Amino acid sequence: MEASAGLVAGSHNRNELVVIRREGESGPKPLHQLSGQICQICGDDVGLTADGELFVACNECAFPVCRTCYEYERQEGNQVCPQCKTRFKRLKGCARVAGDEEEDGIDDLENEFNFAGRTREDMQYMAEAMLQGHMSYGRGGDVDMPQVVHVTPQVPLLTNGEMVDDIPPEQHALVPSFMGGGGKRIHPLPFADPSLPVQPRSMDPSKDLAAYGYGSVAWKERMENWKQKQEKMHMRNDNDGKDWDNEGNGPDLPLMDEARQPLSRKLPVPSSQINPYRMIIIIRLVVLGFFFHYRIMNPTPDAYPLWLISVICEIWFAISWILDQFPKWTPIERETYLDRLSLRYEKEGRPSQLAELDIYVSTVDPMKEPPLVTANTVLSILAVDYPVEKVSCYVSDDGAAMLTFEALSETSEFAKKWVPFCKKFNIEPRAPEWYFQQKIDYLIDKVLPSFVKERRAMKREYEEFKVRINALVAKAQKVPEEGWTMQDGTPWPGNNVRDHPGMIQVFLGQSGGHDMEGNELPRLVYVSREKRPGFNHHKKAGAMNALVRVSAVLTNAPYLLNLDCDHYINNSKALREAMCFMMDPLVGKNVCYVQFPQRFDGIDRHDRYANRNIVFFDINMKGLDGIQGPIYVGTGCVFRRQALYGYDAPKSKKPPTRTCNCWPKWCCCGCCCSGRRKKKSTKAKQEKKKKGFRKGDNQPPAFTLERIEEGIEGIENEKSILSEQKLEKKFGQSPVFVASTLLENGGTPKGATPASLLKEAIHVISCGYEDKTDWGKEVGWIYGSVTEDILTGFKMHCHGWRSIYCIPDRPAFKGSAPLNLSDRLHQVLRWALGSVEIFLSRHCPLWYGYRGGLKWLERFSYINATVYPWTSIPLLAYCTLPAVCLLTGKFITPELSNVASLWFLSLFICIFATSILEMRWSGIGIDDWWRNEQFWVIGGVSSHLFAVFQGLLKVLAGIDTNFTVTTKAGDDEKFSELYTFKWTTLLIPPTTLLIVNIIGVVAGVSNAINNGYESWGPLFGKLFFSFWVIVHLYPFLKGLVGRQNRTPTIIIVWSILLASIFSLLWVRIDPFLAKSDGPLLEECGLDCN
Repeated sequence: MEASAGLVAGSHNRNELVVIRREGESGPKPLHQLSGQICQICGDDVGLTADGELFVACNECAFPVCRTCYEYERQEGNQVCPQCKTRFKRLKGCARVAGDEEEDGIDDLENEFNFAGRTREDMQYMAEAMLQGHMSYGRGGDVDMPQVVHVTPQVPLLTNGEMVDDIPPEQHALVPSFMGGGGKRIHPLPFADPSLPVQPRSMDPSKDLAAYGYGSVAWKERMENWKQKQEKMHMRNDNDGKDWDNEGNGPDLPLMDEARQPLSRKLPVPSSQINPYRMIIIIRLVVLGFFFHYRIMNPTPDAYPLWLISVICEIWFAISWILDQFPKWTPIERETYLDRLSLRYEKEGRPSQLAELDIYVSTVDPMKEPPLVTANTVLSILAVDYPVEKVSCYVSDDGAAMLTFEALSETSEFAKKWVPFCKKFNIEPRAPEWYFQQKIDYLIDKVLPSFVKERRAMKREYEEFKVRINALVAKAQKVPEEGWTMQDGTPWPGNNVRDHPGMIQVFLGQSGGHDMEGNELPRLVYVSREKRPGFNHHKKAGAMNALVRVSAVLTNAPYLLNLDCDHYINNSKALREAMCFMMDPLVGKNVCYVQFPQRFDGIDRHDRYANRNIVFFDINMKGLDGIQGPIYVGTGCVFRRQALYGYDAPKSKKPPTRTCNCWPKWCCCGCCCSGRRKKKSTKAKQEKKKKGFRKGDNQPPAFTLERIEEGIEGIENEKSILSEQKLEKKFGQSPVFVASTLLENGGTPKGATPASLLKEAIHVISCGYEDKTDWGKEVGWIYGSVTEDILTGFKMHCHGWRSIYCIPDRPAFKGSAPLNLSDRLHQVLRWALGSVEIFLSRHCPLWYGYRGGLKWLERFSYINATVYPWTSIPLLAYCTLPAVCLLTGKFITPELSNVASLWFLSLFICIFATSILEMRWSGIGIDDWWRNEQFWVIGGVSSHLFAVFQGLLKVLAGIDTNFTVTTKAGDDEKFSELYTFKWTTLLIPPTTLLIVNIIGVVAGVSNAINNGYESWGPLFGKLFFSFWVIVHLYPFLKGLVGRQNRTPTIIIVWSILLASIFSLLWVRIDPFLAKSDGPLLEECGLDCN
């Protein structure tokens, strides 16, 4: 993957491919294609062995014959070489045929009778063979691609590719090498490649192998030294083992080595904190039962409608509390050991063995998501503390904005100065905007005298970089009539946002990706997927799936990290924290993702609108980590790529009933899993069909490849096979991408050229690629909701995976949160709307995912995450009841007896005790807890209420009304009033509630003053009820009258109007006043005569 290739734009459906070079780059260069050996029998490529070596059928004359023809000649033909007539010898991995018993020197008992088994190395060989000569499969050759490819022959050395000092280079033995050609007689000819450290030489079978290094003195000495070291290690282990056996700790022998110890551990909450918490929960359940017994058995005759409404609301609140409370039954914390990770995977003098990681950054509109914010996120990624060759950053520009493209180009240039500065002085955070804004002593722990001077120079460089970015933003405010043009005069391909080809630009890659000190930089790739009218592009979820495919084609790292454009890496070791779980041999194989908590910058000290979500991230998520893992929250999450492909979690033994994810066993009507209606043969057939899409024991799916014709053509074996049709149905018609899915440990096939990979990358981001596939249904980010994060994590947990919640001491990622009330309510509206869409879809946790791997308490949490917007309806009614009681003089409960007062008092004590004990074991403050309670009411009577009606209109009536408008930048004057109406609509219900309750308080107090002392007693309960509502809405009231967000006049007018109409209607109707036919006459006691 060359960084100087220029912008590659094209459309697979239109068979277009254009390369736009940056200014100063040379024109197209000829492409050096790899010419492989051609089988002289069938004309196909000879191919490679499992070790990556060229397949050689005849060791005497090296006549080019592919493995398929070789096996056919041995089993069905005359078993001799067509050129030298020498009998074919049995090679390792081939089945034995008649006549092989006379041969010796081949000891392959494991494979000589194995016709179907495939090892992991075979899978690597198969994936590479799938790409040989079939990268374009009919879409044209790669000759026109302006790429320069330097092909390095894969020549394995005697020493496994490692140069040693005690063997001269001329004594290294190499396998025979050949030159490709089209003649019928092929002879081994030597070739030279100056890029190789050791020039390969042909082997002469007549010579002694010692001349090539085999059996030489140097080799024997190395073998003797190795044996001596092994014997010493065994002796040491034996002696140590005896001592350990005396203590009874024999099974823990491997753990005594620091590098072999676990990379993480659980830290349960101390029993002194969690046991009282659980006891209070049980007591609260018992008290709740007695409370509802009293409430249901003692209605209020004179205010029956109020009593009925209040009881229904309280029952709903109790159910919501149960769904929220019990997933927090077993909270845990985790601790990681970064030093053990380094000892195990980063041994001194050897290349790093840490897994590769692809990082995704998604952005849409640079006017609402400033390019400087995205640039800081990218810079923090490029400067992360991780091996540079293991990191690749992909930026998805779903708006095809030239501003984002130019800003990313400037960012790649500034990174060449910023990254070495970060790593030299080990600074944190590594996003320059936030680093230079820190109000701390930046000289702490700095010992190099040059730090101050270089920091000042770097700050000046960053300020100049900001000026260049701001200039680009200012220039982009006015779009030319003819559209944007690039520096070479070429029109920008994305001038039409809704109709443009796919675009890929490699800014930093294997060439051109070095900093000012000559060190390599991580890869940086710009991606804009193709968009055409008439296609459903699925917003962010579709963009993320496009990144999954394009990264699989170009780099194919086994792990992925997705970040929003405003979430930068605050802890440079965050990737290592995640790898402590993913690469842990004990727990890593079942982990689908590692979720980090969201932390934010720029929030006011009091956090008026609960932007930090402390209760959710520090209480709920810790509780879920003790069950099956936290839910996916959309950003700051490291995924296992194989889990995103829709595979089941690896299990040693799978239950036979895991064949459906539809309805529970007890549901009989219309259930596809009812059992009795199906025959056993049908079940067996379905189970066999499903096995093709499952993964067991952390092994890749079995697949035997024999030939390739314009893609992939498989031959099923007896157990579980992925045929060509199943692969295309699941992943789409890209042989390169399908081949990458078979590589569980990642990596790209060695035979692929960068030009072909870029062409294939354009193919996989085409707008029609996902048609008639499982993308968005079972593979990748799941479609069907604006909160695709909840759906995606839910599907993974249904497949039996578990997730991990990682909270480092230094926050891993930080982002920006909305500051004003309007933006905050619209953010909550979007989340609630997504939950309503999930609730009304087939993926609702109430009926989806049974007989899968989802645990019951984990299901409770997902049910709570989808039904919580519906709480807005009973909450709105319950907050209106105090005003009604004060205006009418009625109440929701009759006069309380001593026993009833005991149940009410016990319930309030249990509620407060539960909250206090939660704060105790979680470590959060009472102010954070109280802000969360307040905003639960504010959001419930505003955003959640609108989300319910909007979701019903969208799902049931097909009307897509949009209330969400993000205001990160100034809106156009043309639409300012329209946007104002949309973002002020949410403020009307809570404002009306405030006014109604304040009117009720005034009316109640006035009535008590007029009626005398006896009316004050019943009034206190009503006033407490009303003040409860007003106190919870107090931050909303401050937001209305605050100087930073003036209350629009229309809100005040509508709220007063609604409150007045409601009050007047109530006084006029008064449903609790007894009706009579005539005037009510009473004797006053006076004699009128």
